[in-house]
Amino acid sequence: MTDADNLRSGPADDVTARALDEAREAIAVHARMVADFPKPGIAFKDLTPVLADPVGLSSVVTALTHGCRGIDLVAGIDARGFLLGGAVARELEVGVLAVRKGGKLPPPVHSVDYTLEYGTASLEIPASGIDITGQRVLLVDDVLATGGTAVAAAELLQRAGAHVVGVAVIMELDGLGGRATIADGLGADLPVHAVTVG
Repeated sequence: MTDADNLRSGPADDVTARALDEAREAIAVHARMVADFPKPGIAFKDLTPVLADPVGLSSVVTALTHGCRGIDLVAGIDARGFLLGGAVARELEVGVLAVRKGGKLPPPVHSVDYTLEYGTASLEIPASGIDITGQRVLLVDDVLATGGTAVAAAELLQRAGAHVVGVAVIMELDGLGGRATIADGLGADLPVHAVTVG
């Protein structure tokens, strides 16, 4: 194994396993439940207080790297994925790429349109200045709900020549089918790592 491989090997599994326990405790203590947001009947779990807590942030970031090996780049999905993506990339000692909502980047861009529950949206990454061809990319976001945004982001990265090798999120929302959507869109073998399920 070369020094470059060691740099990309990620934290030891015993370290990330401890961080998973600490992160789950921090989420249990600090996450707040908001009724009827973003619409009536939905109970929204706000992770902002978890990330504002130093121990919570540190443990969540390390927990997101659990099982990561051979990563060349971390891609964080707009917008909370930016916060996490940069920190995870720092932990893994690799670079970070922001996957932006449409219209936020100067041209030229790679772009993908996708369908949401309430309409359509687009995601973009730069088409010049950054060559991600052949890079092994970990996709990071805060929450996995229906999975549509993660699939669109992965497809965008793949169109630009990258190999998406995993998805890591703080929380997977139970019962919304996000993991199944990712399996259908990107293949059942793509690892999906959630620090917690709620």
